[in-house]
Amino acid sequence: MSRVPSQPTASLRDQDLESSTDIFRNARSYLTKVAAWITDRNIPFLVCSIGLIVMLLWAGSYKMTAPGAEGIVPLVSNSPLIGWHFKLFGPYIGSDIIGLTEIMAALLIIIGFFKPKAGILGGLITTFMFFTTSSMIITTPGTIIAVPGISYMRYMSFLGLFLFKDVISLGVSFYLVSYFGKKAILSENK
Repeated sequence: MSRVPSQPTASLRDQDLESSTDIFRNARSYLTKVAAWITDRNIPFLVCSIGLIVMLLWAGSYKMTAPGAEGIVPLVSNSPLIGWHFKLFGPYIGSDIIGLTEIMAALLIIIGFFKPKAGILGGLITTFMFFTTSSMIITTPGTIIAVPGISYMRYMSFLGLFLFKDVISLGVSFYLVSYFGKKAILSENK
């Protein structure tokens, strides 16, 4: 049996989408005023979206070079989620496809500033990408290492730390899907 929300519940949700910053309007302490200032200027969205766009464009174009393609061979070939990719296309064409996908996702996120559904699609693409690359922390040899003289403890190597940024990028991708989703819902309901 499905629950159908009553009219008041639905309007409360709409109100939440439209005025999510209302809570900050009555900020009194210095800390809450800083939080309100950051929220009013949409700084989390701007930093996340622009940072991800720059990273995707830069990394995508680098993967379309010989050093970029060669650099991801150990990561991709050890991944059960995408290892087939290089077997099918080879490392250079495979890396070009990955790079083009990153560039396409960045462009969709940029278009999302004006057409939110494009931003949702770009965020979904990066969600899949960063889920895949985050799993490489587990599948790539040498990401977790022992440090001589320290027993019973393992650490992330530089390679592991490099890949760990993709866990954070995965969270940013979910945030962008949510953000653009709210914008799309608001434009659909106008």
